[in-house]
Amino acid sequence: MSNHLEQLTAEWLEYRGYFVRQSVLVGPRAKGGYEGELDIVAVNPMTGHLIHVECSLDADSWQKREARFSAKFERGRRFVPSLFNGLNLPSDLDQVGLFLMAGGVRTEVGGGRVVRVADFICEITSHLKKYRPERAAVPSGLPLLRTLQLAAHFGNPQPGSAQLIPSTPILATGL
Repeated sequence: MSNHLEQLTAEWLEYRGYFVRQSVLVGPRAKGGYEGELDIVAVNPMTGHLIHVECSLDADSWQKREARFSAKFERGRRFVPSLFNGLNLPSDLDQVGLFLMAGGVRTEVGGGRVVRVADFICEITSHLKKYRPERAAVPSGLPLLRTLQLAAHFGNPQPGSAQLIPSTPILATGL
């Protein structure tokens, strides 16, 4: 089951032309279960870019993350080549840890690149600002990305504009 960050990542990659697999169970065990799950694996057939993204909302130390992401990325290196049978995959696998909480200047974890969610959102909104929703809307099948497109274009309302929820709480009016 994916969380909102995994879903947004999958939508962004799909929007950019990638074939995307998410929440992929890998390494079936003889007595049942799996070694682990890969959050997002995607390949762009036009550019030949193969990417494995592990999303994190944790606030763990970099030491804990190093151990956890080393294992995740090692599983990715072992199992990703078999996830797109029939496609000619590049030999290079770009592995990314996408972190909500990523203080400091860390650029790598567990052998993969570190990307901060704030930078990821900037990447998305910078691109989407180029396309007006009324002329080139993100497809409705990508609801999180479409919402970001709307926010990028209409996210700064004018003071005094109509509101869906009044700014004065109902309890303050005595009702």
